[in-house]
Amino acid sequence: VLSIQVKCYHEIITIGYRVYHSYDLPWFRSLSWYFLLCVNYFFYGETVADYFATFVQRREQLQFLIRYHRFISFALYLTGFCMFVLSLVKKHYRLQFYMFAWTHVTLLITVTQSHLVIQNLFEGMIWFLVPISSVICNDITAYIFGFFFGRTPLIKLSPKKTWEGFIGGFFSTVVFGFIFSYFLAQHQYFVCPVEYNSETNRFVTECEPSELFQMKKYSVPPLLQAVLGWETVNMYPFQMHSIALSTFASLIGPFGGFFASGFKRAFKIKDFADTIPGHGGIMDRFDCQYLMATFVHVYITSFIRGPNPSKLLKQLLILQPEQQLSVYKTLKSYLVEKGILQPSLRG
Repeated sequence: VLSIQVKCYHEIITIGYRVYHSYDLPWFRSLSWYFLLCVNYFFYGETVADYFATFVQRREQLQFLIRYHRFISFALYLTGFCMFVLSLVKKHYRLQFYMFAWTHVTLLITVTQSHLVIQNLFEGMIWFLVPISSVICNDITAYIFGFFFGRTPLIKLSPKKTWEGFIGGFFSTVVFGFIFSYFLAQHQYFVCPVEYNSETNRFVTECEPSELFQMKKYSVPPLLQAVLGWETVNMYPFQMHSIALSTFASLIGPFGGFFASGFKRAFKIKDFADTIPGHGGIMDRFDCQYLMATFVHVYITSFIRGPNPSKLLKQLLILQPEQQLSVYKTLKSYLVEKGILQPSLRG
């Protein structure tokens, strides 16, 4: 993810250099990469603090970095900001501010959304594989349907896109996502959240699968019973969510590609780069993936994710002993009040 992010950032920044003829601006090439380093330091530090809290607690040299992580990140950014102001040159102010804005928008597009990809990965590989494969499937099937049946232009930004390809890609992607989810949902490796085991210093993907990944029986709607001849059907609840993911990948995802096409037309370029022969740059292949990653993250936080006991326990273990004792007493009083625990005789 980091490698793809850096390459996409490089391709977009290079276009800025070329379009605005900014090669001779003082410090700017160095500042662009410095801001990338700062933003990555912030996001990856947040991930380390969130998922590796127990490991960090055992390393004294890391405790300082985690405790003051946001302050350090802000100080690093302020350093770059001040360096930019000091680099301003007479007669080049507008051009320099163009490139400053270009850098920050590029950071928003690449770094922020690649961070969401990593967040999705930690929720389980299935939340990573189904979305990206749905985007790829839609790209391929839309092309095939458009090639054989395309007659009606879809959008002026991409003259080769047709309504026939768009609609055919939609139905194909939904079917693909539904079937692909069925196979992935059977394996713990794909459905279990990725967690760090501080005792073995390894990532683990072992768990009791949640209800999303346990086979359930559903009643078939009356209208479909006559067609299918089934009254009930066994399936994983996640397969229903895969329909939402596939729908977004096929109906909204392509607009990421249309956006990229408009961007390239605005600056009169054919591709972002020539990294992949015949396909253009890395950004040409991942223009829809970033939009998809954001949707998946929002979808998980809105409809899927609940309280995480293991993460909460890790946070409790970091607290000072007196704080842990206070939490224990409060929790015990609450459970006694609810009748879940019996009050002790001495209490």
